[in-house]
Amino acid sequence: MLTNIEFANPGFLYLLILLPLLGGWYWYKLKNNNPGLQLSSTTGFAKTKRSWRQYLIHMLFAFRILAITLVIVALARPQSTSRSRDVTIEGIDIVLAIDVSSSMLAQDLRPDRLEAAKDVASDFIAGRPDDRIGLVIFSGESFTQSPLTSDHSMIRNLFKDIECGMIEDGTAIGDGMATSINRLKESQAISKVIILITDGVNNAGSIDPLSAAEIARMYGIRIYSVGVGTMGVAPYPVQTPFGIQYQNMEVKIDEASLQEVAELTGGRYFRATSNRKLKEIYQEIDQLEKSKIDVTEFSRKHEEFLLLALLALVFFILEILLKHSVFRTIP
Repeated sequence: MLTNIEFANPGFLYLLILLPLLGGWYWYKLKNNNPGLQLSSTTGFAKTKRSWRQYLIHMLFAFRILAITLVIVALARPQSTSRSRDVTIEGIDIVLAIDVSSSMLAQDLRPDRLEAAKDVASDFIAGRPDDRIGLVIFSGESFTQSPLTSDHSMIRNLFKDIECGMIEDGTAIGDGMATSINRLKESQAISKVIILITDGVNNAGSIDPLSAAEIARMYGIRIYSVGVGTMGVAPYPVQTPFGIQYQNMEVKIDEASLQEVAELTGGRYFRATSNRKLKEIYQEIDQLEKSKIDVTEFSRKHEEFLLLALLALVFFILEILLKHSVFRTIP
């Protein structure tokens, strides 16, 4: 529970500048206020001590200053604000499984499929500060580039080193999924997710995608599969005697298997035919897998000027009563 003081009319607080001016006026008046009394001799007053009234008479001015101060603050209308906020954040463990086979060099996405996937994934990670992220790459085989970690800057730096040709060529989708499952199976997170990025058909590895999906379902892991590539053909780089040239080759993505993998684990399948579509897919996954945040917020303002006004009235009355009784002076 938090309590803050705010002023509805803070401009009145500038009137507090008058207080030191009143203090200076009082001191000047006191210094120059020397009433005369004609006596034949002051010998009888030589040993007279000051009474307590002479010391306490300045209390009247103090009451007046306090009263004026309280009136000014009351005019500024102080308000106390009570706030209560309870936040519960439960993070998600996410493994990005990215295909790095040679077909990911196709330039139907810019600058190519792999670079587009890396750029969008990096932005996705930046928007998930409460989650642990892991990174798995695969082509003809698979390995863990990074285990689950909350050090997102390190993960994003690793993207710079990911390129086609890092490992044996091929498309071992099932092995990539299996490696990702190994990263997540011991996780205690409220939600465990694999984002699978590929542009081909499973043609390598020791485990098929559907068997890997069954294992993922056993561990409560949800898979979002993304097929990367346009419909029809796409320009691929091909090494020729005259250097690298681009040839249009048919885009083959096993959409049926990727869709079945996603449905089997409670995830979804997406097709990314452009950079914009790939970004939209990540944004949709981001919304589907938001960290659970339960926020209860309460806010209420209370006027506090009434008590100040009453205290100011009390000080004014005390000054008047004491001035005309205990501290009464001869005109």
